[in-house]
Amino acid sequence: MSATLAPAETAGKSTFDVEKIRADFPILRQQVRGHQLVYLDNAATSQKPQAVIDAIVEYYEKGNANIHRGVHFLSEKATEDFEHARRTVQRFVNAAEASEIVFVRGTTEGINLVAQSYGGANVGAGDEVVITAMEHHSNIVPWQMLCDQKGAKLRVAPMNDRGELILDEYGKLLGPRTKLAAISHVSNALGTINPVKQMIALAHAKGIPVLVDGAQAVPHIAVDVQDLDADFYAFSAHKMYGPTGVGAVYGKKALLEKMPPYQGGGDMISSVTFEKTTWNKVPHKFEAGTPDMAGVIGWRAAIEYMTHVGVARIAAHELELLEYATQVVGALPGVRIVGTAKEKASVLSFVIEDVHPHDIGTILDQEGIAVRTGHHCAQPVMDRFGVPATVRASFAMYNTRAEVDALARGIRRVREVFA
Repeated sequence: MSATLAPAETAGKSTFDVEKIRADFPILRQQVRGHQLVYLDNAATSQKPQAVIDAIVEYYEKGNANIHRGVHFLSEKATEDFEHARRTVQRFVNAAEASEIVFVRGTTEGINLVAQSYGGANVGAGDEVVITAMEHHSNIVPWQMLCDQKGAKLRVAPMNDRGELILDEYGKLLGPRTKLAAISHVSNALGTINPVKQMIALAHAKGIPVLVDGAQAVPHIAVDVQDLDADFYAFSAHKMYGPTGVGAVYGKKALLEKMPPYQGGGDMISSVTFEKTTWNKVPHKFEAGTPDMAGVIGWRAAIEYMTHVGVARIAAHELELLEYATQVVGALPGVRIVGTAKEKASVLSFVIEDVHPHDIGTILDQEGIAVRTGHHCAQPVMDRFGVPATVRASFAMYNTRAEVDALARGIRRVREVFA
């Protein structure tokens, strides 16, 4: 149910101390409606360790200044901290250079940047963009907008009843008019891990670049953009224990250098006259205006925290939880799990017979259990499985078997109420 871990990566799995990790997340200590908080909405946003909170506070208390512009001490320090964070993100996803990391507000803005910049320059009338049937709206709507602007066509690769991409059908859609493929690494609604390395290779064999939506992958599995050979890879800080409102899009430098700017303003220019403006070098060409310095610095702390715990150990712990939850929740009367792919990460979506997911979520909340209910910004996925919405429990490094048991008790309570 998860990405394959190399033998060396599984070392130390038995010593994973979830209680020690939980102690680092102050929000988990509180009670909700008279119950100990059980937070299972991590696919929407993860909670933040004290190290991240402290890094943000320290920036505002001791280092607050704008970057790249000042010659005074605070500006120089903020600039170094900001660029240190860029190098940290680079190492985390194994980009070849720090300049291949463009800071944005999150995955959504990263995808829009690529759609409007690369897509705007390379997609024309009659061309095609290929996506999959399990995409988040953020990896559908920007491409619809681009296709509408250019007179191009959006093609959609289907999935099977387990929630797995039909790879042969994806391959058939890659044709001479395909200018880009945009695919999710992990489905936010189903938890499916797509074979993105193989999908990228299929596209590259026909000269087609690929953008990967990695929002749900980077928090849960090791990502190496060079090994994947991704052309673009977008992801968000807030799903990997970092602050909200910041993320990055990785792009191969050769592609970024050819792309026009996405937005205009300060810091993305080399020189400006009323007659002509010349652009700054990458990645600054794509980072117009004052960025979220505190957020980027907080994100660095989050990545350092994840690295200290060990991404492979996090993945192994979450896989064990997902397998246990699948067994326990799947055995409850009236429950149907939506998304049963062989390779999954962190997400358990389900419905209960004759009970609307919003009612399920409301009752679980009364028990102190936070889950997500709705279409999860993936309405085509809901349509594919013939449901208006699902309940989504999603796991992080700090979740426990006891919390899965609490979820099961909450579901039994739902059944009692609606018996």
